[in-house]
Amino acid sequence: MLNPVVTVMVKAARVGGNVLLRNINKLDSLNVVQKERMDYASEVDADAEKAIVKELRRAYPDYSVIGEEGGSQVGKNGRYSWVIDPLDGTSNYLRGFPHYCVSLALVDNGEPTDAVIFDPLRNELFTASRGAGAQLNERRIRVTDRKELAGAVISTGFPPRERARAGAQLECVRELLVHAEDVRRTGSAALDLAYVACGRADAYFEAGVKPWDIAAGVLLVREAGGRVCDYRGASIARMDDKLAVTRQIVAGNIRVCDAVQKTIVSSGYAATFN
Repeated sequence: MLNPVVTVMVKAARVGGNVLLRNINKLDSLNVVQKERMDYASEVDADAEKAIVKELRRAYPDYSVIGEEGGSQVGKNGRYSWVIDPLDGTSNYLRGFPHYCVSLALVDNGEPTDAVIFDPLRNELFTASRGAGAQLNERRIRVTDRKELAGAVISTGFPPRERARAGAQLECVRELLVHAEDVRRTGSAALDLAYVACGRADAYFEAGVKPWDIAAGVLLVREAGGRVCDYRGASIARMDDKLAVTRQIVAGNIRVCDAVQKTIVSSGYAATFN
């Protein structure tokens, strides 16, 4: 049984997901803006975020909001923040590629306490609360039990803001593929983390991500028994960072996460962030 705050988050995520689905046949007529080089947003992103925030504020009007499209909105309660990505996988969505989601996290003093990732196309609902485990459509999920990098499936991303380090990342991928079964790039950081949490992938790593990309997924992986760290093996920065600085993340079951993180260092990729 979901706790009350997650119930509200689920309703908000479904409202946002409905906005995405209603517009799926209007892709040619959408107003699309380029936020940064090769980084796009559409009116659907903004409309979905507005609908999500409206639903959340109906139940919790004093909480702050950190959204990808709406920016930071400070609430009267300085402790709690909603961290929202109304459409994680915008590039996929705009091309009709069926892989994207809504990502919501409630953050308490920098740490995610409750999370919802909703894939409206597959009607897959990932939820987690700190100390209560993670679920997919109300069934408990766990990370894989793979003992080593050999045979692992690893997800990553190549965000536009990190292209200057692409050579170092590709060298890291080359080293990983000496032992791993495959490296995949899906276009949605939130779903990559959700898939790690439910065992569809053994690990995930990416640089250039922001709090709304990963806040919900970080909690899902932790509650599914996995580990999350940065490229140096240190803890991830606060998820309510108002400056929304980019960061690096490695996530997976404990042994594969450690192996990927060590490869990121040994390949020289981590050193490019000094």
